[in-house]
Amino acid sequence: MSGLCREIITLQLGHYSNFVGTHWWNLQDASLCYDLDTPLGELHSDAMFREGVTLRGQVTYTPRLIAMDLKGSLLTLRQEGILYESEKDSSASSWEGEVVSHKHTPPTKNSFLQDLDKLDNGDILSEVNLHSAQQPNNSETVNSSIERAKKTYSLEGSVKVWSDFLRLHLHPRTISVIHQYNHDGEAGRLEAFGQGEALCKGPLLDELEDKLHFFTEECDYLQGFQVLCDVYDGFSGLGSKVTELLQDSYGGRGILTWGLTPTTYPNSTPIREYCHMMNFALGMLNMANQSSFFCPLTLRGGLGPRPAPVPEFTHLNYDPTLWYHSSALLALSLDTMTVPYRLRQNSTPMWQMADALAVRGRKVVSAYGAIPLPVHHGTYLLDDLDAASDGLPWKPLSACPEEPNGSCYGQSVTLRGLEKKCLVRPHVPGTPASAALDYFSDEDILASYLQPHYPSSPMAVQYVPSASKLTPPFPQIFSQSVNPQGLLWNVRNMSAAAAAASPPPVLSVPVLTSLQSSSALGTWLSQLQSTAGRLDLRRIAPSFLAHGPELSDIQEAMEQLRDLAHNYSGSDSGKLQSSSEDEDTD
Repeated sequence: MSGLCREIITLQLGHYSNFVGTHWWNLQDASLCYDLDTPLGELHSDAMFREGVTLRGQVTYTPRLIAMDLKGSLLTLRQEGILYESEKDSSASSWEGEVVSHKHTPPTKNSFLQDLDKLDNGDILSEVNLHSAQQPNNSETVNSSIERAKKTYSLEGSVKVWSDFLRLHLHPRTISVIHQYNHDGEAGRLEAFGQGEALCKGPLLDELEDKLHFFTEECDYLQGFQVLCDVYDGFSGLGSKVTELLQDSYGGRGILTWGLTPTTYPNSTPIREYCHMMNFALGMLNMANQSSFFCPLTLRGGLGPRPAPVPEFTHLNYDPTLWYHSSALLALSLDTMTVPYRLRQNSTPMWQMADALAVRGRKVVSAYGAIPLPVHHGTYLLDDLDAASDGLPWKPLSACPEEPNGSCYGQSVTLRGLEKKCLVRPHVPGTPASAALDYFSDEDILASYLQPHYPSSPMAVQYVPSASKLTPPFPQIFSQSVNPQGLLWNVRNMSAAAAAASPPPVLSVPVLTSLQSSSALGTWLSQLQSTAGRLDLRRIAPSFLAHGPELSDIQEAMEQLRDLAHNYSGSDSGKLQSSSEDEDTD
């Protein structure tokens, strides 16, 4: 397909999903180019963003997004935003009685938001028409924005909610606040699957349908929806009803659902841990049935009350207990995994990507990522991968480790952020040529490395040289072994970097991701069903059942989960080869 723009509508349901979504939209915003002389990028920003015009004639460019969260979750962010506000008429009020004013101290903005307020007028972060000659004309503001682009922020101690690091404006129809439940405190919490299911009716349902109609009616070639949904609390039930609505109303479109779970839960107890697991099991099963595919995304080592340790990323210094950190890694992975259906040229539509993975009803897929992809400065991808002694470079992003010698029924692999000259060593006359040089495309070079690990397995490989731009407020969570371009320092340069008082910030990183449908999911789903199926909710969490579903419905869901796990035990694909077997065949 050529440059046809296939629009996508994003839904973010829940506080952690909005953490991940905020980082994701910040990455999209950082990649926008306002220089009309610069060639168009590989990704089609119009697929995710929409143009609009305010009442004052200002052209806007905002995410095609619907975000839901609870009362008290916005803090300094206004629900309706500031782009479309009109002049307030003080004479419009007809009240002649006594007026009582109640003042309260607004939440304090962190240093990033304070800088954003100062630069909002004419800065590149404001909504400017990308397709016109309109450019910021305030030289002082432009110069200060350039200086700010070089500035880093340490927001680890000040980020309380996702709006604390949101760098772009949202459309007034984007945010929906669920006032029946509180974001903070012990009372009025949205904790159970049944609570979320019960929400999707009445005024909230009317509001959601109104917003969906608003965004879909302006799309010429709507390809589908990407849904980010918290699956550890009551949003799992709400997400189940939302995906059901999307399936009923837009069944011909792609619905790719990403189930988000943080590594730690606030105010958690053993009882709540079991409820989180049941929410996940019920939400995953229902959303997978209503979606083109469902992919869990988490840095937890497991979904039970005693999970395995979080994945270790060798070249990262991050705190997995900080939502600000863990959501940044998941957003960076998601920014790479979603590349195939966001390309400007030769894109893979969402439905086609899903059909290739969700074969024979296997709608649950698992994610893996290498952040950053370990390539040394001055070397080549295939050389570094071949020299690695610990097998494939990626780590689990779905709490589902790969199985040695397991079956892989299909996968989508995406490499982003590595220049073409870094893929393979060029041929030197008089020396044996690399076999990779005989392939027709850059994707074939990467496939030549991966295919021996997955013989006879269907595989779609996508390569995009441009990297995700890690501009403020993306956290600087990279070790000193990583240079500003995301490559690993060689020994000499690493010593110099370590000696520097303040290492230069990392501006971009190469990322390698994989979405898989494999037998490992069968084992993982079977373990989840076994643990969740043994829970006596009537004894340990009667409040969970008080909101629905009925105990008989939960038991039926556990049987469906058992059947789904069994569906991944087939052998209609090649085996994942262990590294030891690879060495024996070399």
